Amino acid sequence: MESAVAPGDLVRRIQAGDSRAEAELVELYGEGVTFLLRRWTRDRDAADDLFQETFRLAIEKIRHGEVREPDRLPGFLRSLAKNLSTYHYRRAAQRTERETPIETTWEPPDPAAGQLGALLQQEKIEIVRRLLAELSVERDRQILLRFYLREEDKESIRQDLGLSSAEFNVVLFRARRRYRTLFESAVAGAAGAS
Repeated sequence: MESAVAPGDLVRRIQAGDSRAEAELVELYGEGVTFLLRRWTRDRDAADDLFQETFRLAIEKIRHGEVREPDRLPGFLRSLAKNLSTYHYRRAAQRTERETPIETTWEPPDPAAGQLGALLQQEKIEIVRRLLAELSVERDRQILLRFYLREEDKESIRQDLGLSSAEFNVVLFRARRRYRTLFESAVAGAAGAS
């Protein structure tokens, strides 16, 4: 991650608002950060997402004067990338432990179930639609509807909603959690009314 450009000069140029210096930062250190992230994550998509987040945060921190030792910029980038990859996997492990994805909250119809099965499936679909409509945050409705029901590409949804990859994952997680809360309340209410 060494370069001919002095790291301290690059940091000072970014702090001065030089957008070319920001591009140089990515150009000079991008390959090394990519290598490290791919080695740490062993997941190309996760590494690509973390690459974007690493440089977004690095530029933000540099602009705000949060880099204490500008001449150690490569080490700062390495630490930032390492911390983000560690956080990514901790969050993924926690999500796996406590979250049931929205798509598993109801099963597809069993063709052998006949008319009663089809009727029950239709009722479940109506419940899902009603609960989506009850979500108080429009962005939650959009992200759940487009990602799970319409099965649109994550990248197009992310761009339409103006979210970074990391922000998309957080918004999706929170939307699923809010939906599940509504779903569990509806199921509990239906069970209490029976």
